[in-house]
Amino acid sequence: MSRRQAVAAIAFAGIFISLYLTLYKLGIIGNLSCSVGSCETVNTSRWAMLLGLPVAVWGLGFYLATFALAFVGLRGRWAAHRGVSLGLAALTGWGVLFSAYLTWLELFVIHAICMWCVVSAILVVVMFVLALLDWRAERGERAATPDDGLRSRARPA
Repeated sequence: MSRRQAVAAIAFAGIFISLYLTLYKLGIIGNLSCSVGSCETVNTSRWAMLLGLPVAVWGLGFYLATFALAFVGLRGRWAAHRGVSLGLAALTGWGVLFSAYLTWLELFVIHAICMWCVVSAILVVVMFVLALLDWRAERGERAATPDDGLRSRARPA
């Protein structure tokens, strides 16, 4: 399994977690299944909304975008495109920063932990590491490949 496939698979799992939390926040699901922590406390706090939308909806959008980019990066001309690797690293890096902020809120402001939020944060960190490894591998392959264009332009003296 390639790194991009792993990122896509992890993002797919994240889609289900954020969809579950979104359905709860929208009132479609009555109670959260939370064997560890205080998911209801976190998800009913004033911090569970951002710019008029539930944080879970933002998470759903993040996971959908990450899945789409990783999936596109497996196909055709995009499979070897360095921009996909850079995009995944940037997107998941933003996800790590946002997850760290949310975790800080849980620990120091809300004083409650949601196990689904913790699992989501772990998924984001793993995707970020994989995206960085993919980006680094792409950089390494480009550095190891000589530029034929420069060689063909050089004229012997």
